[in-house]
Amino acid sequence: MTKNKSNRQWLYSQNKDFYVKKAREFNFRSRAVYKLMEINQKDDLIKSNYCVVDLGSSPGSWSQYLSSIIKSKGKIIAIDLLPMESIKHVTHITGDFTDKSVLKKCLRHTGNNGADLVISDMAPNLTGIKTTDQSRNLAQAELVLVFCTQTLKADGNLLIKLFEGEGIKAFRELLKQKFDKVLVRKPSASRDKSREFYILARSFRL
Repeated sequence: MTKNKSNRQWLYSQNKDFYVKKAREFNFRSRAVYKLMEINQKDDLIKSNYCVVDLGSSPGSWSQYLSSIIKSKGKIIAIDLLPMESIKHVTHITGDFTDKSVLKKCLRHTGNNGADLVISDMAPNLTGIKTTDQSRNLAQAELVLVFCTQTLKADGNLLIKLFEGEGIKAFRELLKQKFDKVLVRKPSASRDKSREFYILARSFRL
């Protein structure tokens, strides 16, 4: 398949996509917002006074949704390698979340109490090779878990995107060592052919 044909097919599917249309209608930056929205409606994950860190935030639809709930009562720190157009009530840090200088900036905003919630909709640069993409996603998830040990408060929560494949069972067991509950979520806004799912880990143990 040629690149142009592939691009045309992607554009066609985007224009037909219910969640893409809905995101455009309500001025959200991507359809991914409906994944977070559905999980929050099911699990009551986000509180108005929370301090939340949004990893891999760009283009910003998850931060938009957080802002609509938290506003000025809590804190929202969005971190991404890519620049992101500003969102009211959101502090954006451009950089790699594993970088010490980025972590230091983040901790200045979370303060001594730490974050109530870390969310990550990150995915690695996809190659189209399932095993490669899945292993890279898992490696990224392990780094997110390290970040949580540095930023989450006791009883804090983590929501993270993963791809089905080898190593997931072991990663879930690792999460169970650090959180009281580890739940699997597959929101309806995830595309039918997608191998993505989300893990909600609740009540972090320091």
